[in-house]
Amino acid sequence: MHPFGSLVFSTLLFFEEVVIVSEAFYRCHGMLGWNGKFLRANLSTGAFNTQTYSSSFASSFIGGRGFAAKFLWDNLPRGTDPLSPQNLLIFAAGPLTGFPLPNSGKLVVASKSPLTGGYGDGNIGTFAVVQMRKAGYDAIIVEGKAEKPTVLHVKDGAVEFLDATNLWGLNSFETEKHLHKTYGRAAGIVSIGQGGENLVKFACVVSQEGRAGGRPGMGAVMGSKNLKAIVIEGTGSLSAAHPKELKEAGAAGYREILGRPNYKTWKRIGTLGTVDWANLNSALPTCNYREGIFAQAENINGFSAEAIKVSNRGCPNCNMTCGNVVKDAAGKDSELDYENVAMLGSNIGLGDLAEVSVLNRLADEFGLDAISLGNVLGFAMEASENGLTQDKYPWGSFKHAKLLCEDIAYRRGFGDVLAEGVRVAAAKIGGGSANWAMHVKGLEVSAYTCQTVPGMALAYGTSPIGAHHKDAWILAWETTHDRFSYGEEKADYLIATQHARGVFECLGVCRFPMVNVGFNREWYPKYLTLATGEEYTWDAFNLVAERVFNLMRAFWIREHNGEWSSQMDSPPPRWFNDPLTEGPLKGSKLNRQKYAELLQNYYNKRGWDKNGVPTKETLKRLGLSDVPLQLGL
Repeated sequence: MHPFGSLVFSTLLFFEEVVIVSEAFYRCHGMLGWNGKFLRANLSTGAFNTQTYSSSFASSFIGGRGFAAKFLWDNLPRGTDPLSPQNLLIFAAGPLTGFPLPNSGKLVVASKSPLTGGYGDGNIGTFAVVQMRKAGYDAIIVEGKAEKPTVLHVKDGAVEFLDATNLWGLNSFETEKHLHKTYGRAAGIVSIGQGGENLVKFACVVSQEGRAGGRPGMGAVMGSKNLKAIVIEGTGSLSAAHPKELKEAGAAGYREILGRPNYKTWKRIGTLGTVDWANLNSALPTCNYREGIFAQAENINGFSAEAIKVSNRGCPNCNMTCGNVVKDAAGKDSELDYENVAMLGSNIGLGDLAEVSVLNRLADEFGLDAISLGNVLGFAMEASENGLTQDKYPWGSFKHAKLLCEDIAYRRGFGDVLAEGVRVAAAKIGGGSANWAMHVKGLEVSAYTCQTVPGMALAYGTSPIGAHHKDAWILAWETTHDRFSYGEEKADYLIATQHARGVFECLGVCRFPMVNVGFNREWYPKYLTLATGEEYTWDAFNLVAERVFNLMRAFWIREHNGEWSSQMDSPPPRWFNDPLTEGPLKGSKLNRQKYAELLQNYYNKRGWDKNGVPTKETLKRLGLSDVPLQLGL
């Protein structure tokens, strides 16, 4: 084992030089843009091998989420325990990942979720994915369970399973610092903290001291395999059909982003500008989603962050750097974005940004998803208010929130209950708490309350991983298009948005340029055409996104073994039962019957039956001919 030291390492944003070679160089390769190879590593046996895939597989699923969903569908038996050695953990790139073009540094981490029991994934912006591509792989598939804590070290074609006993118990920041001392600054690293080690159901995977992904418990899956970290070093080159033109188009894309009208504002405050917007629109989660406005919103917004801001951070190949790094109340760096601030601020009634920043940093160090963490903290405070907890957890108490963060990470006391997520916690403590356990399919709701936006509630209800905004954030559109309506145009817009966002999950690039500064979306088919030599359009993209979305849906249905119903796509009871009591939209709540009608409209447009199960005809149209038999259709 390499000796691990204690070098203090601070992650810096830099553009890594990626060599792109010509088509002639890769004629014998048979595939351009893609590497055409997966690495499979078995922690139980210490064996590894390379698996190739065909060009038809590549064009059918593109990469990233598409590859992960297909591989899990084909290789994971129904009923697999998510925390067993038999579960698979997949780290997947897209065909644009690593090329010098805007925001091309996204890694998808996927598995069967221990939090929800269904398909789970998330993405991380990390140099590890660039190194993985340079090492020659489009995905790393981890199976089995190591006998003791292990680091998986991949350097091009060489793979090592290294003893990580001395790293077990360290947080994710400490782990990465130790590994960088051994492998150097350029090595790509993903790791878990104590949350993953202790199998907290919403533990995530962390990289670069603040980049985190895998909300539905991907960190717990990693911990269940005794896998502390993956270190990747690649020295190879990326292949492109038209390398010169791709490089020029990438440079032109960067220039376009710099010239967008709202770029300077974005660089100042990033996603934290959403705090004021959500508060103005009665959508800012406050005190466990009871309200949509927070009296202290101005104390946790983007302008408050500017007062304590020290730098920006971003993912590889990014010139938007959405991470606002601030000095927290303990004098340490904490990387903020909207979701984390809303969930660890207004949702628990805490109006001090420096204190919110401490909770955010602890989440990253422990490897806990900050969205789910803020949700379970709000749940605990409401449970305390209702006399359902032995200890008191007052609203807005930084002291109690900080203690609970630690108790969750180490599964101590009530923290052990909360570590299971709000769905299980509500079942354990009872007292009507299921009525205000804010989740869909077991995944805690992210940072928007939806009493006044039925379309956004539908987005949460039908998200392919549980209640997450990433797959369809239609809130801004809805607030300007008859927000209280349950009309079918909302189903149309939602489906289009789900497909568009699904494309980014497959390509291996970030959606922020297009979504947040208006980057021309036609760059993306152009980039993939130049990379692969195959002609792509948004129509082709959307077909792949629909195929992958339906496959993820089928995974959920297969796991429920004939017990699937439309109730699975219902948002939390609170949005139907508890109207807002403050603000200009006071008295608003969702209408259950109208939501049910909107949901059926959505199903019809998707080609699904009344229970939300894709029909045999829909699946065959999408080229998923093996799926109907497994679903009993």
